[in-house]
Amino acid sequence: MDKNIRIREERLTAEEYTDFLKRTDLGSQYPKERFDERIARLVQTVSISLTARDEQDTIVGVLFALTDYAYWLYVTDLGVDRAYTKQGIGRALMKTAHEIAGGEKDIAVYLIANENAVPFYEKLGMKKADDVMQYNKIEWTEFTVE
Repeated sequence: MDKNIRIREERLTAEEYTDFLKRTDLGSQYPKERFDERIARLVQTVSISLTARDEQDTIVGVLFALTDYAYWLYVTDLGVDRAYTKQGIGRALMKTAHEIAGGEKDIAVYLIANENAVPFYEKLGMKKADDVMQYNKIEWTEFTVE
């Protein structure tokens, strides 16, 4: 990863995150229903909020995750600006989140991967799980944040 990229824990505003989504492939993972309201709630309440910023202080990577700091870490969002992919930013964000949650000796990591991102997660050593359950009654109109 470029030495000018800084990773830190910080809360984003909904506007900052929405702007970032426009520069990533994450912008299609959310439903259209009450998007602005729900993004505002997400950035305010998520357990772990990490950013990667370049030398101009532009957000080039984001990781959001939920954790109990004892057993598990659930990564809800991991994205890198399209202009900064394949530079190790996603890997560094994942490693940092895992360390904050308690480290690989104590913390299992789970996430739902976009099918295009599966090779990235497999390179990190992650495997597909058979034991994940789902309950979903959400209205979900697909759209892309633009």
